[in-house]
This record gives sequence, structure tokens and C-alpha cells, in this order.
Amino acid sequence: METTAIAESVPLAEPVQQRDRISAVDTLRGFALLGILAMNITSFALYERFDYRPIMLGNMSKGNLILWAARFVLFDGKMRALFSMLFGAGVVLLTSRLEKRGEGARSADIFLRRNLWLLAIGVIHGFFLWWGDILYTYALTGLLFLYPCRKLSARKLIGAGLAVLAIGSVYFGVRYEMRKQLEQRALIAKAMESAGKQLTDEQKEDLKARQRSFERWYPDQAALDKDNAEMRSGYLTVMKRNAATTMDVQSTSYYRLGFCDALGMMLIGMGLLSAGFLSAQLPWRVYVWMTVIGYGIGLPVGVLSTWVAWRHGFDILAIMKWEFLPYDLQRLTTALGHASVVLMIVKAGALRWITRPLAAVGQTALSNYLGTSVICALIFNGYGFGLFGKLQFYKLFYVVAGVWALNLIVSPIWLKHFQFGPVEWVWRSLTYWKAQPMRRVRAATEAGALPAEA
Repeated sequence: METTAIAESVPLAEPVQQRDRISAVDTLRGFALLGILAMNITSFALYERFDYRPIMLGNMSKGNLILWAARFVLFDGKMRALFSMLFGAGVVLLTSRLEKRGEGARSADIFLRRNLWLLAIGVIHGFFLWWGDILYTYALTGLLFLYPCRKLSARKLIGAGLAVLAIGSVYFGVRYEMRKQLEQRALIAKAMESAGKQLTDEQKEDLKARQRSFERWYPDQAALDKDNAEMRSGYLTVMKRNAATTMDVQSTSYYRLGFCDALGMMLIGMGLLSAGFLSAQLPWRVYVWMTVIGYGIGLPVGVLSTWVAWRHGFDILAIMKWEFLPYDLQRLTTALGHASVVLMIVKAGALRWITRPLAAVGQTALSNYLGTSVICALIFNGYGFGLFGKLQFYKLFYVVAGVWALNLIVSPIWLKHFQFGPVEWVWRSLTYWKAQPMRRVRAATEAGALPAEA
């Protein structure tokens, strides 16, 4: 997760006060980071695939199902989309700042080392703390794709991002069609088997493939009990479980076009920053119309997707067709609606009681992200309080609210004394092979200056 928004002045569009740009980007990043926990909390606390089949736990109350639906419509994929956009924007801010200082020749070297260290942090995070790590994906995607794109026009960047998302959607459409055909073949084979007819080797394999998929999506009580036992065990057992999932996420899943999810949004974010959107430079009407169009498309599609999947009992094909096929459309448009609202608030200078702490969370995003993983792992895993699978769905949001409060309170206090979050400081020091100044200079603090990026 890039924190390059705390950089020096970067003339990307019309001249504006840099503090406003930094405030806009950091506030939006803080908003996205907190929103991500609303989705990630179930990955810490409940069983795999609960997010798409909440009834796997049995009879959920109607209130819990409504809360689940609201979370899907408002948060699922949207906060990750914003976070990915801001990572892409950070690439433009970082390289532009270096080039403005006359260090353009060093920009590739710094960019490479910065992302290699982020990749290493992601590997450690995924294998030793929590399987849902996103840092590895961000770092690898940045290394593979982003640097050559940094000077493209806003229109080309946004167009490229939309094309990448379209490729990912087409690929998922192919997977859906293959899954549907497998279901049809397996049903025919099952009927033949029931009638006592001889099955071909291909039909036997279809039945096995369907059974494997069925077990993943419809776990029985024995499978749920096994999950409970493992996640409530000691550190080594939990780590072994994390490692198996992380291995798949950071290899097979990524190269099966899984990177499209992040890359498309990163390119769009680079374009939106270059166009002045993410730095709150554009006229008010742009943000008003983006809010209307974004919510006007994204929210109805999200509500329809959720309702149809619910009506079909969260059947696997219904989930794939109604939640996943229109996924990028509804998450991109809703994310832009969210961003527009936040940027209008920042642009108006309103609600400073919350935008200032959010900006502080955004400036220390990496530390807050990893710190949240530590807190949640201790709450839910067996080597901590062992609450995995014990809390009703709505009670998880008590934990979310508590972590949000901690982020919002501690981050501003920390930045009164230090230039960077603790992990950001380590990251920058490793990138430059030199310990960076950590404490804030009193004169700069009193003058209201923001910390410069290492």
C-alpha cells in the first residue's frame, strides 16, 4: 500500500496548494483502509467462503442476513478498489517527485527496491500472520506492470485499466460457463449411475470434480469443526494453515489472471490522479456527477446481485452469475461514488473532526494494516483469545469498531511526534539503505508542515 501521497509538491495538473492534495489522498486512503476491515473481519473470524454463502453456518437471523447484504453492497470489493487506485496513484507521486528533484535517473532503482521490500513484507505477513495479505499482490503487480505506465496520459491509463478489468470479467465468464457445463454433465452422470448404467472415465472425473467443488462451497459440520479446531490451536497449527492458503493466493491464483483485480484499479488510480480527480482539484460538478452516476449504477446492481443470490439460496451457480459476473461493474462504480463523497467533504473543508484522523490513518496505512492483522489474529486465533467461529456475525462489527477507534486515536498522536508510521520508517530505511530521520522537527510541526516522504 503506497504512502507516497505524503510527498513534496508534484505539479500533476493545475497548480493547487499541496497540503490540499495530500489531505485529499491521505483522507481517502484512511477511509479505504478502515473500510477494508469491514470485509476482512470475516476472514479472521469465520470460515472460508462465508462471505458468499452466509447460510453455511446454519439458520442466520434475518437481521444478520440484512447486515451481510448491506456489507456486500457497500463494502465488498469497493474498499479494495479504492486502495488499489491509491497504490497506483502513489506510483505517479513517487516517480514524479523524484524527477522534479532532478533524480529521475534514480527513480527506477528506488521504485524497484521499494516494491521488492514490500513484496518481502507481504510474504512474511501472508505466511506467518494472515493468509489474506494484499501487499504481495500489490508489490508484484507494481514490479511487473506499473513503472512503464507512469507517464501515460490520464485517458490512456483509465482506458487501459478498464480493459484489464474487462479481461478479468471475460475470464470469469468463461469459468462460469465451464462450471455450469460441469454441473450439467455431472447431473447426467449422476442420473446414469443411479440407473445402474456404466460411466465413462470422463463422467467419473466430472463427478469427482463436482464433489470437490461441492465440499468447498457446502462444508458439512465435520469440516466446520475441523476449521474450528485448527484455528483455535497453537501458533504452529494456524501458521501451517495460513501457509497452505497463502501459497495458492501468491502463486496459482495470481497467475490465473488474479492480478487483473489489482492491476485494473491501479491503472485507473494513476489516471484519476493525473487528471486531478483524486487530489480534489476538479470542479464540484465533476464530483457531484460522479457520485450520482457511481451510486446510480453500482448500488442497484449490487442490490440486485445480492437479492437474486439470496433468493436462490446462495447456490454456487447463482453466486457466480449474479455476484461475480457483474462484480467489477458494481464495485468500480460504487467505489467512485464513495471516493467522490469523501473528496467533496475534504474539498469543502468540512467534518475536520473525522477527516484529520482519517488522513493520519492514511499516512500510516502500512503500519495500521499490519497492526490490524496482529490485533485480529490475537483476538480470533488459538494462540490469543481463540474466538474463531464463536461470535455471531453482527458481533464482529464490535471488533471492527474497536479497531477503527484505535486507528483513529493512535495515528494522529503518533504523527505529532514522528514523521512516519513505524513500519513505514523501516520500509523507507530499507529502500534507501539508510536510517531515515524519524522524529518530527519541532519548527516544521509548529508551522503545520506535513512530513516529507523518505
